[in-house]
Amino acid sequence: MKFSNGCWLEKEGCSCFSPQEVYFTKIEKNKVTLCAPTIRIITRGDTLGSINLTVVITSPAKGVIRVQTYHHAGMAAKSPQFELNTSEDNMEVTQTDELITITSGDLSLEITKLPWSMTYKHKGRVLSKSGRKDLALMKTDWKGYAYDKGDYTDTYIRQQLSMGVGELLYGFGERFTPFVKNGQSIDIFNQDGGTSTEQSYKNIPFYVSNKGYGVFVNHPEKVSFEVGTEMVTKAEFSVEGSYLDYFFIDGPSMKDVLVKYTDLTGKPSLPAPWTFGLWLSTSFTTNYDEKTVMSFIDGMLDRGIPLRVFHFDCFWMKEFHWSDFVWDERVFPDPEGMLKRIKAKGLNICVWINSYIGQESVLFAEGVDNGYFVKRTNGDVWQWDMWQPGMALVDFTNPDACKWFQSKLEVLLDMGVDCFKTDFGERIPTEGVVYFDGSDPKKMHNYYTYLYNRCVYELLERKRGKGEAVLFARSATAGSQKFPVHWGGDCWSDYESMEESLRGGLSLCMSGFGYWSHDIGGFESTSTPDVYKRWAAFGLLSSHSRLHGSSSYRVPWAYDEEAVDVVRTFTLLKASLMPYLYRNAIYASQTGIPMMRSMVLEFTDDRNCSYLDKQYMMGDSLLVAPIFNEEGIAEYYLPAGTWTNYFTGKKYTGGCWYSEKCGYLEIPLFVRENSIVAVKPDANRPDYDYADGVTLRVYEPSDCTTTVYDMKANADTTISVKKSGNELTISITGTKKCNVELVNMLTDAELTELTAGTYTVTVK
Repeated sequence: MKFSNGCWLEKEGCSCFSPQEVYFTKIEKNKVTLCAPTIRIITRGDTLGSINLTVVITSPAKGVIRVQTYHHAGMAAKSPQFELNTSEDNMEVTQTDELITITSGDLSLEITKLPWSMTYKHKGRVLSKSGRKDLALMKTDWKGYAYDKGDYTDTYIRQQLSMGVGELLYGFGERFTPFVKNGQSIDIFNQDGGTSTEQSYKNIPFYVSNKGYGVFVNHPEKVSFEVGTEMVTKAEFSVEGSYLDYFFIDGPSMKDVLVKYTDLTGKPSLPAPWTFGLWLSTSFTTNYDEKTVMSFIDGMLDRGIPLRVFHFDCFWMKEFHWSDFVWDERVFPDPEGMLKRIKAKGLNICVWINSYIGQESVLFAEGVDNGYFVKRTNGDVWQWDMWQPGMALVDFTNPDACKWFQSKLEVLLDMGVDCFKTDFGERIPTEGVVYFDGSDPKKMHNYYTYLYNRCVYELLERKRGKGEAVLFARSATAGSQKFPVHWGGDCWSDYESMEESLRGGLSLCMSGFGYWSHDIGGFESTSTPDVYKRWAAFGLLSSHSRLHGSSSYRVPWAYDEEAVDVVRTFTLLKASLMPYLYRNAIYASQTGIPMMRSMVLEFTDDRNCSYLDKQYMMGDSLLVAPIFNEEGIAEYYLPAGTWTNYFTGKKYTGGCWYSEKCGYLEIPLFVRENSIVAVKPDANRPDYDYADGVTLRVYEPSDCTTTVYDMKANADTTISVKKSGNELTISITGTKKCNVELVNMLTDAELTELTAGTYTVTVK
């Protein structure tokens, strides 16, 4: 939200109340409280009839400083609030007549008492500043103290943090606008707007800077960001009301920021290995029955495509009945038998749900009678016709409503369903509604998806076990990374939408989310065979891979026979890469550093990577550059060092741009130097014992280490390779046999079926 009219003026009717000095200071063990008048106090008379701000500073973790600013602190705290992991006793405070310094780890906040200013530093290096008029209470209809309506209307509080020369900001959730967010106005407000506008299903009030710090605005409600727009050298964020709470997170690297941010908001949970295989959907409005479903499954398996999950979209239930979680007996007369027949083919099963209960649903009256739905202020059930006619909204602030919702899903789990696609959760009313626990509707708009997905995820953990719970979720807020996986939403079926989908996914992965998927081939309309084949290669080199559409099927033979070859080739490629991919998945769950990494996240100091959003790192060693044109021309940049084409073994010199023509069975896939990539070349499914007979491909080693997860022992096998002159020392710990392949290196040694120990070989 913008308040100013140029550098010197405010908009008409708008008045800015910003701290002028620190008047009182209260220093406690874990907290600093400042009285900050918004006028200069020279005489006692100046203390009358003015606005003071109270600023409270704490440190919830080493390297993280929290700043809470209040106007009228007597206003009741409103729920919900993000679930955060915080601690105490992380900061030191020093004070002089002119300066207050709060230090936490390598991060410090210096506040000058007169005039007021705030400076964040890492080991003395300035990261960002806030000075005159930056932190401020903004009144947008100001007529004077005597006529002010208080802080309930026409009141906002903002902070503006400086951006230095060359500084770029990333994140803010899954956003489809330009990847670098400088110059954008961003509202953190979940909306069902597809992938082609500034609207987003997954809005996260968090950004990360290439200077090595991040900012998390701790407000579930709408947060407005002006990223170098209102003031071109400042990142501004504002919220309605008179209370602002944000966390300044030190790196020093962008990866370190993500680690600390997810320490605070929660780590991505680790999905089970089977979820990384290929998912196939019925699509949305298509006609299907068990015969159709089985023809898809058998068609994939007969063509040598190792399908792993089958998904039933909306019309597994009767029309107008969404959601009642009852199979449409007209097309599925024997759902339990059908699910058993599908599982006998080695597949897991997903079904579509949402939290909207249509008036024709068998659950509607039950929900009304028991008070399980969000209500209007007059006590009526809130209903809407935008999606399902007369739909109501499950009130997840009511514990009994959560248990009721889970009980209906539990029937499906007992029947053989393994997981749920938790669709929607964005169109949540903000006015004229009442929640069971009294939550503020404005705060609930974004937060609703957290409660919805948590409710379903916790059921899956209870019924299937923590290692097996997985969702396919569309909407999200801060902390939703704990309930993976999330997919990109409704995109069109063309190259532009493929590009914007990747851009959105990389932004989400810069916002604390470890895993991400998208609709291969696009959702709306039907792509050309050309787009489908290029998208399949990209989709099967994403963390999770799903074929799904709107009004047409997404089986590859519906396009052409070459599409079958493409889907088979890249599905098998992903299966073979699972020892490498799952190690990176585990790392994402432990650290918050995503599997799919933007180039700037991995190579922050390489300025050529700052704006790259059409290629990415898949884990720490593989670079993927999807093709976005019907000519089959790949254009990509390789950072400094030696890179090896994964398919051909050809070496490339980094620090250069490349352009080449690729067939449909090709995609630029490069291995970084000093890497060990663990593979199982003959794998035909994603879930197997990754340590059993694994092949370790070593690329341009100097001193590299990798681990392979042993499924049976629930432990890691560790392999390290060190090079000294022409000698390689290979060290292996673990109990399984493995093979070592030295890519582009010749040796007379036999490196097959190696067991734990140390081996020295000479390379030519």
